[in-house]
Amino acid sequence: MNILNLIGRDEEIFIDDINNYKDELVEIVSNSKFLVIGGAGSIGQAVAKEIFKRNPKLLHVVDISENNLVELVRDIRSTLGYIEGDFRTFAIDYGSTQFKCLINEYHDYDYIFNLSALKHVRSEKDPYTLMRLIEVNILNTVESIKIAKKIGAKKYFCVSTDKAANPVNMMGASKRIMEMFLMKESESINVSTARFANVAFSDGSLLHGFNQRFAKQQPIAAPYDVRRYFLTPQESGELCLMSCLFGENRDIFFPKLNENLHLTTFSDIAKKYIKNLGYVPYECDSEEEARSSANKLIKDKKWPCYFFKSDTSGEKDFEEFYTDNEKLDLLKFQNIGIIKNKLDYDQDKLNHFNTVVNELAQKEYLNKDEIVRLFNEMITNFNHKETGKYLDDRM
Repeated sequence: MNILNLIGRDEEIFIDDINNYKDELVEIVSNSKFLVIGGAGSIGQAVAKEIFKRNPKLLHVVDISENNLVELVRDIRSTLGYIEGDFRTFAIDYGSTQFKCLINEYHDYDYIFNLSALKHVRSEKDPYTLMRLIEVNILNTVESIKIAKKIGAKKYFCVSTDKAANPVNMMGASKRIMEMFLMKESESINVSTARFANVAFSDGSLLHGFNQRFAKQQPIAAPYDVRRYFLTPQESGELCLMSCLFGENRDIFFPKLNENLHLTTFSDIAKKYIKNLGYVPYECDSEEEARSSANKLIKDKKWPCYFFKSDTSGEKDFEEFYTDNEKLDLLKFQNIGIIKNKLDYDQDKLNHFNTVVNELAQKEYLNKDEIVRLFNEMITNFNHKETGKYLDDRM
């Protein structure tokens, strides 16, 4: 299936920048050793493949998903084949004793990518998942960057999100707070990151859900009023690699907005997706109608759809990759912009965050309001968009 066609484009957005720097990319990668944490997710796999195809001296991929690591290896072997360097995957938790032993044995990684994250806006529905979001997106990031410093890595990269710019949901706010901690750590190690849009058909995404619904012959549901930018999985890997290898300390890379990057609605993508598979989209007036009519419609080569107005918590009305007070470099690359950050952080705020999180971790009961209050204290003008409705309440 042609992903570019579904998201309204006819060419890859970073192709010119990748071609312009192809020799430098090969030179750096082929002489370097890489550790990819969270490398079995969609973005992690994309990054691993971008590194692998340029023949690294060593590429180790760590993730807790054994099944996804197996698929990564099968995918690489089936498309790219083999390299002379050391390529291995490890189905371990990077906070485990096994991971510490791995670091003790292979302690000379040049570049560390941390792509482990809770990425769903729906993760803010309860305080228990929110605490896990804080652990993965913020606390684990701090721990992994300490490891990078301990072994003397040249560079540490951690993926952020466009939702960190003027965040309205807890997931985006967690990544903004993560960027604050990265700022502090940048005093003692070179750090870069990337903010980018939705990755089309990434694991767990709404578009990935289209594949699951089609395989199970179930209706497809999507909001008709939410417009988003999309990158392909390969483009997400390219942007992360470019940021890590060419970003200066504290740089944040993002896709430039131009004629090659289009806003599109989920409902429009759904219609194209269905037509691409040889069916006619049939719009239903309710979830119940879509469910009850699925068998009959599908036999007639029509696919039941339910398109609705978004009313769930944390949905941002528009997407942005940077804020008005951030300094930009739009000249270095053709289709990649850079947020240039000076060293600037509030140690008292970071201390306060750690103190409150430690206090919350000791409680027998968790309260979402306390966590939201902490995020409000950390981020000036954090405009958390709470409606009382969540994506788990949708089909």
